[in-house]
Amino acid sequence: MTAEHGVVSDTHHEDALVIWDYHQLHHPLRPCSAGIGLGSHDLGVATFAADLHHAGLFPVLVFTGGNSPTTAARFPRGEAVHYAEHAITLGVPASAIIIEPEAANTGQNIDFARRALEAAQITVSSVLLISKPYMQRRAFATARQLWPEVGIVCASETLTFDDYLKSIGDDKLVIDMLVGDLQRVIEYPARGFAVAQDVPGAVMDAYRRLLAAGFDSRLLTS
Repeated sequence: MTAEHGVVSDTHHEDALVIWDYHQLHHPLRPCSAGIGLGSHDLGVATFAADLHHAGLFPVLVFTGGNSPTTAARFPRGEAVHYAEHAITLGVPASAIIIEPEAANTGQNIDFARRALEAAQITVSSVLLISKPYMQRRAFATARQLWPEVGIVCASETLTFDDYLKSIGDDKLVIDMLVGDLQRVIEYPARGFAVAQDVPGAVMDAYRRLLAAGFDSRLLTS
């Protein structure tokens, strides 16, 4: 059964849930030197980053991200700028926020955020990476490759898969993105972009079934 016309079957949903669970790391939250909100289409990242700042988990918060085809219409002035503005409306002081408006991929998110913190003369021994729920594992693997000397904690809004689907409003798009992120977890270590992650057989099986069903719009093209 394929995902024609955006129809998501119960089987597709079950396979996507397996991958959703795999992408999340369930790190215990702890205070870190800085928070880094990774830009995306999901404004919930900024909301949760504000919550974590209010909870005292970091003194400074970097929002990183420019634009992508997915976010240009939603965040025309760039992901980081819109995230920062949203966090300020939620009570985060502008003085606690650093905006990094250029990053175009996860590697640049990490690298450019690190440079922004260095430029601000902020000593960093640990970072709390705030991302979409299904981006945790890829963010962790990327940061461990590019910034191995710091402690890394990953966090996202605590949403169920079904609640996240409702919040986005496009089930096929979300599953396409889950599949695309898993492809990157699998393939990026060989390209030097991330450390390798163990992928259980059940996750690989679900991935292959979803690929065969046509959930492939977010795959790497080269």
